Amino acid sequence: MSDELNYVLQARRDKVAALEAKGIAPFAYGFDRQHLASACAPLLGDSTEGPDVQLAGRIVAWRAHGKTTFAHLGDPSGRVQLYFKKDVLGEDGYALCDLLDLGDVIGVRGPLFRTRTGEVTVKVEHVELLAKSLRPLPFGKEEVVDGQTVRHSAFADGEQRSRQRYADLAVHPEVRALFAARSKMNGAVRAFLDGLGYLEVETPVLQPLYGGAAAKPFVTQHNALDMPLFLRIADELYLKRLVVGGFDRVYEIGHDFRNEGIDRTHNPEFTMLEFYEAYADYTVMMDRVEALLVAAANAVRDALSAAGLVTEAPAFDAAVLQGPFARMEWLPSLSQALQVSDVTQMTDAELRAAAERAGVHGVATLSRPKLMDELFQYHVESKIERPTFVVDYPKELSPLAKPKRGNPALTERFELFARGKEMANAFSELNDPIDQRQRFEAQARLKAAGDEEATSVDEDYLRAMEYGMPPMGGVGIGMDRLFMYLTGTAHIRDVILFPTMRPE
Repeated sequence: MSDELNYVLQARRDKVAALEAKGIAPFAYGFDRQHLASACAPLLGDSTEGPDVQLAGRIVAWRAHGKTTFAHLGDPSGRVQLYFKKDVLGEDGYALCDLLDLGDVIGVRGPLFRTRTGEVTVKVEHVELLAKSLRPLPFGKEEVVDGQTVRHSAFADGEQRSRQRYADLAVHPEVRALFAARSKMNGAVRAFLDGLGYLEVETPVLQPLYGGAAAKPFVTQHNALDMPLFLRIADELYLKRLVVGGFDRVYEIGHDFRNEGIDRTHNPEFTMLEFYEAYADYTVMMDRVEALLVAAANAVRDALSAAGLVTEAPAFDAAVLQGPFARMEWLPSLSQALQVSDVTQMTDAELRAAAERAGVHGVATLSRPKLMDELFQYHVESKIERPTFVVDYPKELSPLAKPKRGNPALTERFELFARGKEMANAFSELNDPIDQRQRFEAQARLKAAGDEEATSVDEDYLRAMEYGMPPMGGVGIGMDRLFMYLTGTAHIRDVILFPTMRPE
C-alpha cells in the first residue's frame, strides 16, 4: 500500500473520529427510504417545484462551493442531483457536509426543484450519514460529448474488477445492468419451462458418486460419515431418477463443479440448466431449445434496452435466432475435416497423430473418446458461428444416450454450437439398464486405465432404471455461456459475479 493511499485512508478514519466527537454515528441502523432517484423526474413533471422526497444511496459526485454544495446520489434506479445550502441545513447540519466523502452512503429529505439548467434536484432539508466510506471507490470522470454523457473509468483493469466485484458494481452502473439482465434471463428460462409444465427441483451437490458428464471432480471428505464425497459435475442422474419416480418434466438451474482449467469459457464453478421430459426424444428437445433461446434473448434485450444499453451481440439479429437452426452430422463433418472416410475407423495412433498436429496437449494420456472430442473441437466446433445443431455422435462419446435408430454405432445426441462454443448438449436418453450397465463398465475400464474424466458404475442409478425408466429427452445448457452469447461477452469471468481466481 502506497504512502499516498495510507494518507487517504487515515484521513477518512480521522473523519470518523470527528463525527463521533460530534455525536454522529458513522454507521447507521436503517433509514426509511420512500423514493428512488428514478421517481424524482416524474414527480416533478414540468413544474419548477415539486413535492418532498426521501432518498437513500451513495454519493457518486461532489462539488462544494463555500456555503453551497452540489452532489449526485446514486441508487439502484439511477442518480439524482442534491443541493445542500447552509441557510437551509443550519450551521450544524451543513457542518456534516465537510465530513462527507465520495462513496459515503447517506439519506436525505427535501423538496424537488428544477435548476436554471433544467436539472431535477433535491433541496436537502435533512441529511443523515448511513455508512462512512473508509476506502475511496475508483469513480471515474464524466463529461458530456454531443449531448451524451461519457464516463471515463478509473477502474479499467479487468482482473481487479473481477476480484473486487463489489467495487466494480458500485462504480459501473452498466455492470449492474448486465447482471440484472442475467437475472431476467434466468427468470425467462424458468417461465418458459414452467409454462410447459416442467417442475423445478433441487438435487444433491455433494454426491457419493459423480456422473452425468466426462469431467474431473472436486473431492471432499465428510467427517461424520467418514466417506469421500464429490461436488457434482452434472445434475443429470438425479433428475432422471425423478422421472422414474413419476415427475415427467423436471428441471434444475444450479451450480456444477469441474476440476479443470480456467480460460475464457471455463470456470471451475458454473451454472447449468438441465431439463428432462418423459416420452420426448432429441428431436422434440431441439424444438424446446430453439424456443428457449428466443425467450432468453428477448428477456436480455428488453432488460438491456430498459437500462439504456445497446448490445452488438449477434443473437439480437432476428434472423440468427429464427428457427429451425442449421443441422450438421458429427461423423461426416469431422471425417471431412480430417480428410478420411470415417474417423471412427482410425487407429488410436492415427488419432493421436492428428491430435498432435492440432496442438492438443498430453495426447499420450488421452482416451480414444477424448481424442475424438478434442479433434472435433479443433476442426469443427471452433468454426461454427451461427447457432447450429451437431447431431448423431458416436456411441463411445455418449455413454448416456440411446443408440440412433437405424445405426446403433451412433447415438441420438445433439449439441448446439454458436460463435465457436458449445451452448447445449442433449440426448434421447438411454433407458435400457442392461445397455447402461455395459456403458458404465466401459467407462470404468477407461477410468482404471487413467482417464480422470471417466465415470464409475453407479449401482443406485442402475437400480432406478431397472424399475422402469420412461423414454425421455434431456438437455443441458450452460447458463454462463448462454449469457455470454446473448450479450457478446468475450470472457466468462465478466458474466459471473464472483469468478474463481488465484489469490492475490
